[in-house]
Amino acid sequence: MNAIHTAAALDEEGYLVDPEQWSEPLAEQLAEAEGLALGAEHWGVFRFMRDYYQEHGVIPDARHTIRYLAEEQGHGRKARNHLFALFPYGYVKQACKVAGMRRPRAWSTG
Repeated sequence: MNAIHTAAALDEEGYLVDPEQWSEPLAEQLAEAEGLALGAEHWGVFRFMRDYYQEHGVIPDARHTIRYLAEEQGHGRKARNHLFALFPYGYVKQACKVAGMRRPRAWSTG
């Protein structure tokens, strides 16, 4: 993660230590390091994840984000596939990292 120029502390895997340090410019740097070109749908997912985290105090797991894509973004039954098209290396590896979440230790997928 040497390419990321920030005062935000990252853990050894490149996840934010403190999700409160997240910003859109930092997300752009994290996405670039992951090889993601961000579009409007990525930002919608990040906003959903950040809002969910603020409201519930926990990271939304993939099923919550899939439900968001299905209902709010109109992807219906194709929402799961769409989530993994947006984040091809996995929900945890890319979506959680770029959205500024800590790495969820209990999850085995992504």
